[in-house]
Amino acid sequence: MAPPMHPAAATFLEDGPNDYYVESSTYYGDDRYTRSRTYSNAYLHGYNPKRRPQFGKDDIPRVRRLSHDEKSSAGPRRFLIDVDETIRLVLEQEDTDGDFQISITDSGPKVMSLGTATSNGFKSFDIRGTYMLSNLLQELALARDHGRKRIVLDEARLTENPVSRLSRMIRSSFWNSLTRRIDGDGLEIICADPKNRTGKNIPRIYVPYGEPKMFDYYRRVAAEKPHLRLDVQMLPENCDDPMFVKSLNNKPGLLALAMEEIDDGKGGRTLKGIPFIVPGARFNELYNWDSYFISLGLLVDGYVEMAKGMVEHFIFEIKHYGKILNGSRSYYLCRTQPPFLTDMALQIYNQLDRGKLQENRAWLKGAIQAAIKEYHTIWMAEPRIDPKTGLSRYRPDGLGIPPETEATHFTHILQPYADKHGLSVLEFSEKYNAGTLKEPGLDEYFLHDRAVRESGHDTTYRFEKRCANLATIDLNSLLYKYEVDIATAIQDVFDDALELDERFALSPFPPSPESFANPSREFSTSRVQTSEEWFRRAELRKERIDKYLWNESKNLYFDYDTVKENQILYESVTAFWALWAGCASEEQSWKLVEHSLKKFEVLGGLVPGTEESRGKISLDRPNRQWDYPPPHQIMAWVGLERYGYLEDAQRLAYRFLYMMTTAFVDFNGVVPEKFDAVKLSHLVDAEYGNQGIDFKFIPREGFGWMNSAYQVGLSFLTSHMRRAVAACTSPEVFFRAGTVMGEFSGPVASTADPLGMAMQALTLQEPS
Repeated sequence: MAPPMHPAAATFLEDGPNDYYVESSTYYGDDRYTRSRTYSNAYLHGYNPKRRPQFGKDDIPRVRRLSHDEKSSAGPRRFLIDVDETIRLVLEQEDTDGDFQISITDSGPKVMSLGTATSNGFKSFDIRGTYMLSNLLQELALARDHGRKRIVLDEARLTENPVSRLSRMIRSSFWNSLTRRIDGDGLEIICADPKNRTGKNIPRIYVPYGEPKMFDYYRRVAAEKPHLRLDVQMLPENCDDPMFVKSLNNKPGLLALAMEEIDDGKGGRTLKGIPFIVPGARFNELYNWDSYFISLGLLVDGYVEMAKGMVEHFIFEIKHYGKILNGSRSYYLCRTQPPFLTDMALQIYNQLDRGKLQENRAWLKGAIQAAIKEYHTIWMAEPRIDPKTGLSRYRPDGLGIPPETEATHFTHILQPYADKHGLSVLEFSEKYNAGTLKEPGLDEYFLHDRAVRESGHDTTYRFEKRCANLATIDLNSLLYKYEVDIATAIQDVFDDALELDERFALSPFPPSPESFANPSREFSTSRVQTSEEWFRRAELRKERIDKYLWNESKNLYFDYDTVKENQILYESVTAFWALWAGCASEEQSWKLVEHSLKKFEVLGGLVPGTEESRGKISLDRPNRQWDYPPPHQIMAWVGLERYGYLEDAQRLAYRFLYMMTTAFVDFNGVVPEKFDAVKLSHLVDAEYGNQGIDFKFIPREGFGWMNSAYQVGLSFLTSHMRRAVAACTSPEVFFRAGTVMGEFSGPVASTADPLGMAMQALTLQEPS
C-alpha cells in the first residue's frame, strides 16, 4: 500500500459539517486537506492562476464564461491557489488606482480565473465582480498572515452573504484588533499617539496621585524594557488645574487607567491592565462617549466582560481625574464628554451572571456612586450648570489652543491676530499659549471651541462660537436619563437606600442663583441616597426642558442660549435624544415623529441638521465633520422603539445599514468613521478626513462606533429586511414596494447609483 500523502492527524474539509465561515485563525491556521486530489508537482513549483487571454500586449475581454470553466458539481466548489502569486496578479490586473484595494472605482476587467481543486488546478472557474475579487484579496491576505503559501479556498468564502460577513468580521476580528491594555505587554501599542505633533515622540505615562503601586509597576516596566524609552510621571493631586494641564502640552502622555492584581507566577502579585476598546485609526486611547456606543455592540456580540471593564475604567477616571475624560491623554484632563455611564452600567448589569448577585450589586454600586459624584461635581456644578434655568451646559476649563488638533486647524482663526501683532502664526501661537500676549476675543473663541469638543460634536455649525453658553437638548436629555437611572437603581437594586463611600459636595436642589451663591454645601456622606430625591430631580429637569427647550409651534426641541436668554432655532436631530431618555410626553413624541422626523431623514438614514439651519457649503464655508455622524442613528432607533414607533426605527436602521453594506461590498470591506448620508458615500470632504479607510488588502479594525451601529442596527431588522440589505436593495425600491410596512411617505431622493455616487465623490487630481 502506498504511504499516505498527508499527516496522520490531518483534518479533512469533508469531515464533519461544512463550516466555510470559521475564523481565519481556524481556516488558515490549521493543517486542512481536501480529499479531492493532491497538489501536483507542477502546481507546487510554479502554478499560476489562469489569466485572461492575451494577443501581443492586448488583453482580450472575457464577456462570457468559456469552455474551460468547470461544470458545476454536486459538492461545493474549491480552488487551488498560490497565495503570493495570486495577490500579485489580482493587484496587477484589478487595482488600477494602486491603493491595494479592489473597489468599484477601479477600472480592471473584474474577472479572474482560478484553478479548481477537483481538477487539480487544470480546469478553472471565473471569479467575477468587485465583491468576489475584493473578498479574494482579503482571504489571500489572511492566508499570508498565517504563513500559508498555498491554500484550498472555498468559493463560499468569496460569495458569503455580505451582511453575515461584515457582522462576523466585526464580532470576531475587528473588536480584537481594537483591544488595548495599559501594562507591560500592551504599552508599545497604546503609547503611539498619531495626534502628537510636538516632534518629541517619547512614550510617556502619567500615573494619578494616590496610586503608588501603579507608579512602581510602571517604573519597573520601564527598567525591564529599556527599548520602550518609557517616561513614567506621577500627577499632582489636582491634576485638572488648567495651568498645569497647559504645562503638559509639550510633553503629552497617556493617562493610566484601572488595573487588576494577579499572581505573577513566582509566588507574588503583580498588576495587569484591564482591556478596553479604542475607536481606531488616529484615536488610539479610551474615549468617553465612543465607549458607550462601542459597549452596545460588545453586548450584542457577547463581550460582556470587555464592556464591564470599560465601566471600571470610567469609575477609575472619576475617582482620580475628577471626571470621565474626553480621552485618556494628558491634553484631555480638563474635558469630559456626553454622560452615558448610568445606562452603560445598567445594560451591562442586566447581562451579568445571575448566580453572582452580591458581586454584581457591589459592582453596580461602584458605577452608580461614580455617576452620582460626576453628576454633582461636574454637570451640576459651576461653570457647567446655569443656576437660573437649572439646566447644564458643555463648559470645560482650559487655557490656550487645544494641542491635539492638526497643526493648521486654527490657522484661519489665528491669522488675523498674528497679523495684528506682526508675527507669524507659529510665533503668535507660542506667545498666546505662554500668556505673554492677551487676546480676550480669542479666549472667548477657545472657550466655545473646548465646549464643542466636550460635546463630542467637534465640529458643527450648530455650536460655532456659542457652545459654552448653550443648554443643549442632548446634554439635558442625558442628565434626565442619569437621574431616572440612579433613582431606579436605588429603588430596585439597593432597597431604596444607597450609602455613599466617598465624600464630595452635593449640588443645591432645587437649583437657583440664590442657592448657588450660598457657599454652604451638604456632603455626600451626610445621608443615604433615596430614589425619591432623584425622581424629583428628574421631574424638575423635565419641567425645565419643556419650558426652555421645547418649541410647541415648531414641534421640536431646540438649544437655549443661557446668556442671550433665547432659544437657538437651529434644527438638530439630537432633539430625538429626548425619546431615548424618555423625557418627552406621548404628545411631544407624536409631534416629533409626525412633523419633524421627515426634516432629517434622507436616503442613508438621519442627518444631524437641516440644510436650512446649517446653511450652504462653499469654499468659504467648508464642511464640518459632524455633518455625517453615526451615533445619532442608534439614539433615534432606540428612542423611536421606546415610544412605540418601531416601524420608523426599522426604516431608519434599514437605510443606515444599506449605506454601510453597499460601502462594504463596493469598497473592499471598508467600515469608515463617517458617511455622507445624502450621497451614500464614505468619501467625505471634511476636517480630519475620514478614519478607517486607509488600509491595505483587508480592513483590520473598522471603526469603533460604526462597528456597533451595524451590530445594533441588525437587531432592529426583520429577516426579510436583512435579506434585502444583503442584496443591496435600495431603500427607495424596498419601501416604495411596500414589502414590509406599507407605503412610505417620507422624503425620497433620486434612485441611488453606487458607482455614480462614488465617482462623483472622488476628487480627481491632475497628474504631476
